[in-house]
Amino acid sequence: MKVLVDTPQGLSGRLLRADGEYLFSFDANASEDAAPALGMPLRPLPFRRKSLFPVFQMNLPEGFVLEQIKLRLAKAGIADPLLLLSVIGSHSPIGRLRFNLESPETSGLPVVAGGRPGVRLAELLANKESKALFARLVDDFVLRSGLSGVQPKVLVPEAPPAQASAADQLLTNEKAAVTTSDLIVKSGLDVYPGLSINEFFCMSVVKRAGLPVPEFFLSDDGELFIMRRFDRPADGSRLGFEDMAALAGVDTDEKYKGSYKTVLKLLSFYCSPGGYQSAKSQLFDMVALSCILGNGDAHLKNFGVLYEGVRAEVAMAPAYDIVCTRLYIPDDTLALTLDGSKVFFAARQGLLSFGVECGLKPNSIGPRLAQLAQLTLDMLEEMADTVARLPGLRNAIEPEALLYRRTFAGGA
Repeated sequence: MKVLVDTPQGLSGRLLRADGEYLFSFDANASEDAAPALGMPLRPLPFRRKSLFPVFQMNLPEGFVLEQIKLRLAKAGIADPLLLLSVIGSHSPIGRLRFNLESPETSGLPVVAGGRPGVRLAELLANKESKALFARLVDDFVLRSGLSGVQPKVLVPEAPPAQASAADQLLTNEKAAVTTSDLIVKSGLDVYPGLSINEFFCMSVVKRAGLPVPEFFLSDDGELFIMRRFDRPADGSRLGFEDMAALAGVDTDEKYKGSYKTVLKLLSFYCSPGGYQSAKSQLFDMVALSCILGNGDAHLKNFGVLYEGVRAEVAMAPAYDIVCTRLYIPDDTLALTLDGSKVFFAARQGLLSFGVECGLKPNSIGPRLAQLAQLTLDMLEEMADTVARLPGLRNAIEPEALLYRRTFAGGA
């Protein structure tokens, strides 16, 4: 069985498994620009690995999405990662790569329908039975949802607004035949109660702090967090995306290993010179806000880079997947080590050292931390009605923000 790996720059090559290892070989006509990853440049010899290459693992679903896909594909007997990759990666996976079996007619795999009607954002936001709606979305679209992370989520094609003219809708439909404008729809369901409100608040803080974020929304009933994918610009192109686990060359199950300094080193190696300084500042703020907000899930897969092609400019991806995990796990720890520790209490001192490593002036780090803490406290007041809809959220965040403000308000 061979899987064709395609890029916007042309066919890249073939992925297969033989003799207990995975092999990726470039197509004879592949160009340098068609390389599948920043760390897999064009070469005559195949790449070999015992487990699936991290850049391809990145496109495999995890958690809730994986379980839902397994349920639907159980009769087809799909347990092989290459078969799964070809099912969910043939239509609209995250990033610029697409995957198809070289001989699909012999696979017996279900076809992922790309022409299903999309869903209007306004309908998602206004629906008063979001849990039931989410279940329907999962049924309709889970086989096209190559999304990592354990949170219940699904990738949904966005339909044009109801007020769009017939000509605009026709243009949108024509564009969708090439690439789909998608919405990532998340729900905490009963596993993580209130997770949508939680993420909406935390991402609102991150946005107010001036960090780049995708466009995001909260449904009226607070049950759905909706985000536009950031790897599909308005011109319909497919941007390359690689998370830090892929860049580090480690398997998905190693996403909690390493440190935030590891992320910094990867940015220094892969980011283009013109964007490295802003990437360092963004990384510091993301780590600092994770400490203030109690986000214990800022692991390697929740940081990444974006690029048009492997030889084009590489920039840090927008911030995403930031939630207060301490609401659900009061004794949670940081996902990666910070100055040798994963303890939230020690993070205040660790951030001072990390800020210097990120290129911040020592006398600016304390004031920035105080500013981020004050901004968080201000947002708790500004969004008080939203925060009150999730009991415990204020109590999970406010004490830490007050501690950071008290510690750093006078500088550091």
